Amino acid sequence: MGKILLGVNMEYVRHEDKSFEWGVQKAAEIGYGYVEPMVHWGRELLSEAGYFHSVSMLDDPYRIRKACEKYRIKCSALSAHCPLCKPDASTDYLKQAVRFAAECGAPVVCTDEGPKKEWTTPEEDFVLMKYVLKEAAAVAEVRNVKIGIEPHQQYTVKPELYDRIIDLAGSSAVGANFDTGNSYLAGQDPYLWLEKIKGKLVHLHAKDISVQQSDAERGAVTGTPVGCACGSGVIDWAKVIAICKTVPHDIVFSVECGTLDQAVKSLEHLQKLV
Repeated sequence: MGKILLGVNMEYVRHEDKSFEWGVQKAAEIGYGYVEPMVHWGRELLSEAGYFHSVSMLDDPYRIRKACEKYRIKCSALSAHCPLCKPDASTDYLKQAVRFAAECGAPVVCTDEGPKKEWTTPEEDFVLMKYVLKEAAAVAEVRNVKIGIEPHQQYTVKPELYDRIIDLAGSSAVGANFDTGNSYLAGQDPYLWLEKIKGKLVHLHAKDISVQQSDAERGAVTGTPVGCACGSGVIDWAKVIAICKTVPHDIVFSVECGTLDQAVKSLEHLQKLV
């Protein structure tokens, strides 16, 4: 069986108004072994000024690699979300993200189907998604990079459609980036679902949901940007870990929370269980 490794999504420093490198340094100081950087296309004012953690894919991918090496931390994945239902926006973006990941040392690229166009039918959307994923998978296969589909929007939060999307490209380069919090908020049983798709698991977003958010939003939304500290919400982490321990390869739990304090508490809680 593989190991469960602990990392943190860079969203935990979103409100700190600091650079990517600052966020990597803090993650290492807290004690995480992995980070999940977010990338974007083009240039963005706050990122360029060092006030936001996202990294432009116009930058040298070795910027990420060097920061991780400096602080002795690894990269679990790239957060490169793009709307698979909109190939004009996502095809070249996802292919570039895969190439960027291969150079910076990220074994997984995380994405989802994104909001759909109002005028397309579900069957049309699946053709559009197949096009994007076939194109991206061809780039990923030769670079040994996985594309992790996350439950986050109208289709992926339904288990039967999630499986269908992962299988669209017919490629082992496409797998599951399962999100515990999004699946729960969508009204699904995250444990039964995780057990069902664990064979396709390539990465996991460790997102807990507060009781207050659960009461207000469960069944009414398809996801949320970040959760609360792992162990302070409704997710049974011992159960999630028990399922993932049966996966034959290593899986990184990338904590998705909103503050430095939550990142510290999440690591403390998960370390005890792992």
